[in-house]
Amino acid sequence: MTSLFLSVIPIVILIWMMTKKNGLPSHIALPVTALMVGTIQLFYFGTDITLISANIIAGILSAITPISIVAGAILLNRMIYLSGSEDIIRRWLEGISRNQVAQLMIIGWAFAFMIEGASGFGTPAAIAAPILVGLGFNPLKVAMLALVMNSVPVSFGAVGTPTWFGFSNLGLDDATLLDIGKTTALIHFVAAFIIPPMALRFIVSWNDIRKNYLFVLISTLSCTVPYFLLAQWNYEFPALVGGAIGLIVSVIVARFGLGLAKEQHSVTQTVFAGDAAAFGEVNAVNMTATDSRSTETRSSEKQSVQSQSVSSAQIFKAMTPTILLIVILIVTRIKQFGIKSILTDSTEIFSLSFGPLGDFSLSKALIVKLSHILGTDVSWAYKTLYVPALIPFLLVVLISIPLFKLQGNIVKQMFSETASRIKMPFIALVGALIMVKLMMTGGENSPIMTAGQAFSDLMGTSWQYVGAYLGALGAFFSGSATVSNLTFGAIQQTIAINVGLPQTTILALQSVGGAMGNMVCINNIIAVSTILGIANKEGFIIKRTVVPMIAYGIVAAIMSTIV
Repeated sequence: MTSLFLSVIPIVILIWMMTKKNGLPSHIALPVTALMVGTIQLFYFGTDITLISANIIAGILSAITPISIVAGAILLNRMIYLSGSEDIIRRWLEGISRNQVAQLMIIGWAFAFMIEGASGFGTPAAIAAPILVGLGFNPLKVAMLALVMNSVPVSFGAVGTPTWFGFSNLGLDDATLLDIGKTTALIHFVAAFIIPPMALRFIVSWNDIRKNYLFVLISTLSCTVPYFLLAQWNYEFPALVGGAIGLIVSVIVARFGLGLAKEQHSVTQTVFAGDAAAFGEVNAVNMTATDSRSTETRSSEKQSVQSQSVSSAQIFKAMTPTILLIVILIVTRIKQFGIKSILTDSTEIFSLSFGPLGDFSLSKALIVKLSHILGTDVSWAYKTLYVPALIPFLLVVLISIPLFKLQGNIVKQMFSETASRIKMPFIALVGALIMVKLMMTGGENSPIMTAGQAFSDLMGTSWQYVGAYLGALGAFFSGSATVSNLTFGAIQQTIAINVGLPQTTILALQSVGGAMGNMVCINNIIAVSTILGIANKEGFIIKRTVVPMIAYGIVAAIMSTIV
């Protein structure tokens, strides 16, 4: 009982610190929690201090992966903004439809759905969220919408990585993986009827959602129907193909105004589109001011935007960085093109011993690895060419600089703004990843496994009603549905066997849980907040995104009794 209490209490305290009134920012709360977990590991669980130290080093180094992705996304965002492309894209999207719900579904749902299918790694929010802010939507509300929307496609994100790689250590054959994928897709398909409306509610009223619900339904199903059908025979492409089809259908339907209320129009908050300083700083004052602008101001802006037209050539040029990004992601993620194997080639070309610190090695694909840290089995690796930082983010920026003929002072501004935004998030991510490493230290007796096993013992055959929440807990900790599946897949499989529940159903719940956990995942919240320039709102976001996450879990529990 004591082990369970000490395993859970740091997380309870972390959630309290971040969600209480005047909650602590993540760059303070997370390192404090990591220190707490380390202390418990050392003095209660009796973990060797060398092993604790090795995991701390690995945690610090592991922060390089998410922060490099965030830095790349911010850099691309600043380039798109400073080149004027953001304004052109905004005007083009308003030309398709000035309806807020249509814009949110096209970009926040269908476009992000496709990007998740191609890449994962938090790139949907990194790409879609700034476009929505450019359209004038409130950054904090956009962050919450993006986190909630980016859940349904996640189990098949990054060309199915959470499924085929996340369960790779369970000894499952391809047919079993496919069965898991089928059940996972069915649960997501049903949950998708409630998730987009709940996400939209962060920005628009229930009345607006009701008046435009036919469009919401069409846009939702245009992604999820092909997604579900494709999952019947493949677990790599459902999200990618579903998102692409959904995006095309959503744009066409919006252009013809099908299912959209005629009187609804968007709010073009030019304070965000035209002021870099405002874009980089969000507080309660400007949010209130933005949301309470007069009808006369909105009408004036509408007339101003309508008087501006953009040519096809302008649209294509402005969209070129985004198109390049998508093409590069697809080409480098789909193994059939042959490039993925090159970018992930782990064949060692150089190695060097750093003595007690560990063994350093470099592969043909520039994978940097530090093994046997402090003489332990702990290791760290960074896939330089495969992590979506240098490729595609930095690569697209470097191609775009001459394309848009950006001056040296603009390029300097892009990089300086990026550097200034990632300082505090880096500290937060270091704290988060050290905490994760220490929570997982100890194998079967680790705090995370202790908590998971205790919950399963408590629930018995009723485990299927809460199984998805364990997957969500894993995503909350690790920042990844894939890591959640790798971490908890084994315990979910064991529980299923011990209590006599269908293995494919329980593992599907794990996969769904890892996806829905993206809504409250600390790493994702920090990433999207950093990209949108939102400071110290992590606890505020968690308190609100946890509601649709709980609803998602209820849907999963109900579906587990049917499938």
